[in-house]
Amino acid sequence: MAKSIKSILVAVFSVFSVLFFNTSLAQEKSEAHVANEKTEKKAFDANEVIFGHVLDAHEFHFLSYKGSDGQQHHATIPLPVILYSPQKGFAVFMSSKFHHGEHTYKGYDLLTDEKIAEHKLDPKKYTAGQIVGVNSQGEIDNNIKVYDVSLTRNVVQMLLALALLVWVLLYMAKKYRSGQGITSAPKGIQNVMETLINFIRDEVAVPNLGHKYKKYFPYLLTVFFFILINNLVGLIPGSANVTGNIAFTMVLAVISFVVIMISTNKHYWGHIFNPPVPVGVKPILVLVEALGVLTKPFALMIRLFANMIAGHIIIISLISLIFIFGSLSTAIGWGFSPLSIAFVVFIYFIELLIAFLQAYIFTILTAVFIGQAFEGGHDDVDGHTEAVII
Repeated sequence: MAKSIKSILVAVFSVFSVLFFNTSLAQEKSEAHVANEKTEKKAFDANEVIFGHVLDAHEFHFLSYKGSDGQQHHATIPLPVILYSPQKGFAVFMSSKFHHGEHTYKGYDLLTDEKIAEHKLDPKKYTAGQIVGVNSQGEIDNNIKVYDVSLTRNVVQMLLALALLVWVLLYMAKKYRSGQGITSAPKGIQNVMETLINFIRDEVAVPNLGHKYKKYFPYLLTVFFFILINNLVGLIPGSANVTGNIAFTMVLAVISFVVIMISTNKHYWGHIFNPPVPVGVKPILVLVEALGVLTKPFALMIRLFANMIAGHIIIISLISLIFIFGSLSTAIGWGFSPLSIAFVVFIYFIELLIAFLQAYIFTILTAVFIGQAFEGGHDDVDGHTEAVII
């Protein structure tokens, strides 16, 4: 049995190596060969598709197709571009003016991976989707400073998700004012939202904050529903992965950090800078405790970002396998499609669970950190038990 398993693994690895790894040639390619390669059809680039989905952009891109005229067409929703340059002043226009990076407009250019490779630009300084200033010949001018404050798809989708959340909450409030949920049982979305609110109160706020929970309960609910609505909207095909953007999670973590710091008292800082340990160990423990204060928002930021971006990358990777195999053989591509789609559907349902789970984890960790900030010592003065996160 062991030999059979080893043989199968060797065979699978051999096939994988043959299909996916290119052989390096010692000889240089002729100019004619390079010219022919440029005229060939561009192969499917999974890396470009994956990062094009998870990164921010100046448009909502749904699909690309080759029209009857032989040209490449893109189904997109352009977004407003708002730029400021000390040399050029303000400029406001739609991102469609760039024609997906094929044209310059008003002395600005939208970089693409092809342009970065063609002009041998420093990838640490220039990235795809970045807007740079150009001179009259269309060449990048490093002397032109560009400050991009555009409404990118992450910003627009976050605002739309926020508007949707506010509409749902106002709709709930209207139902309560009419008596539904008070004199009668709640129904529909009102029943779902009330269940979630009671869950956050009974399982997150009260156990970790004690009788002070009412002071922080509005913030905890805001964080929970704001993350949840962005997680769910981000699962709609063609939408942006807002919570998979580290800038988004960083701002949430900083806000939670401010709330935690405001909630601290003398016992909290006394435990950090004067821990009850022998004098010889105290300097080391003070450094550890001080670092622990900063690692709390960092953990909040990275945990949400990593979990949300990972799921989207897995889904896009599984879909990309269809086109990767299809570029090798059309029959293999079609044959692998059902298996790939089945895995995508499976991961998609897991992502629905993770959307709720990550909103809950961020909220409960925030509640735990706030509870630790105002407690008087190892024994909690409010009578609630200290939660332990493993």
